[in-house]
Amino acid sequence: MSSPQTPAAPLRIAVLSAWHVHAEEYGRAAIDHPGTELVAVWDDDAERGQDLARRLEVPFEADLDALLAREDLDGVTVTTATSDHDAVIGAVLAAGKHVFTEKLLSPTVAGCDALISAAEAAGLALTVSLPRLSHGYTVALREVLDSGRLGRLTYSRVRLAHNGSTANWLPARFYDPVEALGGAFSDLAAHPVYLTQLILGTDAAAASATYTDMTGRGVEDNAVVTATTADGAIGVIETGFVTPASPFTIEVQGTEGTLLYGFEQDAQGTPVMRVGTGSGWDAIDVPADAPAPFSLWVEAIRSGEPTRENLERARALTSLTIAANALARG
Repeated sequence: MSSPQTPAAPLRIAVLSAWHVHAEEYGRAAIDHPGTELVAVWDDDAERGQDLARRLEVPFEADLDALLAREDLDGVTVTTATSDHDAVIGAVLAAGKHVFTEKLLSPTVAGCDALISAAEAAGLALTVSLPRLSHGYTVALREVLDSGRLGRLTYSRVRLAHNGSTANWLPARFYDPVEALGGAFSDLAAHPVYLTQLILGTDAAAASATYTDMTGRGVEDNAVVTATTADGAIGVIETGFVTPASPFTIEVQGTEGTLLYGFEQDAQGTPVMRVGTGSGWDAIDVPADAPAPFSLWVEAIRSGEPTRENLERARALTSLTIAANALARG
C-alpha cells in the first residue's frame, strides 16, 4: 500500500509595486490561494509600497535585488508601471523566479517575445492576467463559436467602459502617456481586445482608431477601434473612462445567427446570453467561472507546463493595442 504524499509547501510570493490599481487584488490572491503565501511587497516608491505592505500585513522590501536574491522566494506578481515591465520582469526571470503580471506584458511585441523566450529558456512560469477569458460568459461564448451555430462570422462588438475619469477615482499615474502607454485603450480596452481576438482570431488587425480626451488629462478617455480579418469580418472595440452606467456587452454576428450578451438581465439582475437564428432565440446557460489566471499560474508552476495560450493571447493583445495607438496618433 502506498504511503500518503506530503502536501507541497506553499509557494512564496512577493508583490512588485503598488503602481497598478490591481496590486492589492493580486496580493490578496496570493494570501487566499491555498497553494501560495505572500511574503513581501517591493516598490520603487517607498511610501506607496509601505502603504500596500501595511494593508496586506507583510514586510516591505526596499531593495529589489535583495528580494529577488532570496532563496525562499518562488515567484512574484508584477504590478509596476507598464513601461517598466521589460526591465522588472526581465530581472525577475534572470533571478529564477516565476512571474504573474498585469497586462500589457510589454510595451512592444519584441519585448513580449524576449520575455516569453527568457521564461521558456529558464523553465519558469510566466502568465499574464487576462481574467475575462476565465469568466463563465466566455466559457459559454467559446462553446457557441465552436459549435458553428453562427455560421461564417461577419461582425463583433465588445464594449467595456467606466467612469474612472469623470468620477475621478483613477490615480493620476494612469494618465501618464509614458508609464501607462496611453489612456483608456491601453488599460481598460485590453479586455475587449482579447475577447475580440477570441471571437475573430488573433490575426485580426487594427483598421481604425478614434480617441478623444474629454477630461483634459492629455490621453484618451473615450475610444473606439475597429479591426478586420482576412475573411472580411469587422470587430468593434469600445472603451472609456467617461461612462457612468454602461453594461459590459458582447455582440457577435454570423451568416447563420447572432449572439448577444449583457443587453438584458434576468429577474436576479444577472446578464443574459442569447443566440438568435432563423428558428428564434435561445437562452444560453452561462456556467460558473473557470479557474482564474492566478490559479492557472500556480498550476503551471507546479506542473512545469507553460500557459502557452495565455502568452499567445497576451502577445496578440500587445500587438493590436500598439497598432491602434499608432493609428490614433496618425
